[in-house]
Amino acid sequence: MKFEETKAELMASPKVWVVTGAAGFIGSNLLETLLRLNQRVVGLDNLSTGHPGNLAQVQAAVGPKHWKNFTWTEGDIRDAATCRDAVKGADYVLHQAALGSVPRSLAQPIEANASNVTGFLNMLWAARENRIQRFVFASSSSVYGDVAALPQVEENIGNCLSPYAVSKRVNELYAAVFARCYGMSSIGLRYFNVFGPRQDPNGPYAAVIPKWIAAMIQNEPVYINGDGSTSRDFCYVANVVQANLLAATTASAEAVNTVYNVALGEETTLTGLFGMLRERLLAAHPHLQELKPIHRAFQPGDVRHSRADISKACRLLGYAPTHRIENGLDEALSWYVAMSTPAKS
Repeated sequence: MKFEETKAELMASPKVWVVTGAAGFIGSNLLETLLRLNQRVVGLDNLSTGHPGNLAQVQAAVGPKHWKNFTWTEGDIRDAATCRDAVKGADYVLHQAALGSVPRSLAQPIEANASNVTGFLNMLWAARENRIQRFVFASSSSVYGDVAALPQVEENIGNCLSPYAVSKRVNELYAAVFARCYGMSSIGLRYFNVFGPRQDPNGPYAAVIPKWIAAMIQNEPVYINGDGSTSRDFCYVANVVQANLLAATTASAEAVNTVYNVALGEETTLTGLFGMLRERLLAAHPHLQELKPIHRAFQPGDVRHSRADISKACRLLGYAPTHRIENGLDEALSWYVAMSTPAKS
């Protein structure tokens, strides 16, 4: 498996990595994996959506031997000087920092643009000035917009349906222009509905899996937007970590300066997801036996169906997902439950 080879090579020859959004969900999972591989990591985050608690969990997981290889910077990618300082001496940048969420971007388009476009350009330019070997960035399946055909293929995108989608599409365009104009080496990863440990269950823009688990445990209503037939390609975070490391280290000229779907390549309906979660929680929470979801209107900016074609990433990067949704849920469930269970007074 290509990923096993990559990890062995990194262990034998450690590099310096910059992870933006390091205190966030995906960023902290990248940080943990890199530190376990004995890499040196610089983390940059302004903590607007990231949490110091995520870093504390990574520190506990990797231990002092590996934690000493981490350098923390609390700073904002909207500040160009902060970006320049963060990337000095680094080999790779894994750019995860962004204001996520389609609904948030509809409510706060100016803020979304400042972080996701201006902040992205600051990091891209800083990476170019410092001759970073590879700039890997988080794009999104939202760029497919109103494309109805499934599976979604990288070369076939439609009209954006939200400011968030626009911002991620602009990231891809900027990366392509920097490749043509400056010879920069970059790869964009279009994430599809990532889930796993350290995914925030709180707040108005929480993702569906942590939000539903918290609601089920606390005996609160579970809302489904639409009739439940809406489907998503849920991707466990370990698969995303794999894709980032493969993208950063690939030596194939054909594999760089392009974008890849990062997903499982399978559809799960919201009704099906509700059943999976209830089944896993039922033994400890018998009140769920009678729980039924409450259906409400579709949300603006939402796409109805999503399923990725991952053949390009498999062929050019050696991407091979290790987790389907079922074993991803099994692996992450204890974390979700711990974060969603009210503290006893």
